[in-house]
Amino acid sequence: MDKLHVVKFGGGLLTDDKSLTTALSSFHKLEGLKLLVHGGGSQATELCERLGVPTKMHDGRRITDDDALDAAIMVYAGLTNKRIVAKLQAMGSNAIGLSGADANLIRAEKRIVKDIDYGWAGDIEEINTSKLTSLLAMDLSLVFCAITHDKKGQLLNTNADTIAASLAVALANDFDVNLHYCFGHNGVLSDLSDQNSVINRIRSTEVETLHKEGIIADGMLPKLHNCFVALGQGVTLVTIGKPETVHDEHALKTKLTR
Repeated sequence: MDKLHVVKFGGGLLTDDKSLTTALSSFHKLEGLKLLVHGGGSQATELCERLGVPTKMHDGRRITDDDALDAAIMVYAGLTNKRIVAKLQAMGSNAIGLSGADANLIRAEKRIVKDIDYGWAGDIEEINTSKLTSLLAMDLSLVFCAITHDKKGQLLNTNADTIAASLAVALANDFDVNLHYCFGHNGVLSDLSDQNSVINRIRSTEVETLHKEGIIADGMLPKLHNCFVALGQGVTLVTIGKPETVHDEHALKTKLTR
């Protein structure tokens, strides 16, 4: 079974050209089949400010109204995605930029309104694995933005962490999948002021204790949830750390196990 690396870049890696180039260089060095997922929330917020569109948030989650969706599409599927593709092409990776709407690769539905209406936020319903495997067989590096669709003409803003985990799980029947969440820290830290205080391995049974001790902040909880769901559904390995470590299995980072 061929190995497939699914890599998710946090938005902080996209904020300046140097950070992005360094991150993409590490992605380029990965051998074999690979797939990249990116967001771009801070860039979308910046565009909204320039356009005079208010940014609406609730408990750290973006509320995507009509204007915010337009900004997200412009930034995620346009500016950010194509910059990434162009940089990878310059490095020698034959990359192709994709949204969930392209080739009907990721179908989602508008999030059901409960206490809060998150607008055009999408929850994933189906991954088109046959089309994905065909694209990977063409030796293409797939670059997904955080935009999906409902197959009824509506584009949707979908969490990039969730997209990465969902793609990894969907492809785990056909590939030996390693899932990497990359951001600005060396891994999950026991002390945020010490980049070397990486927790080398976290088991699912340890998450609640680490949260109660204040080691895992609220923003990390949904990321870890996605990680452990992926591990429980066929993904071989999940790591959290800097992008420079994705091609080095011995580098300092956090590995997650069931």
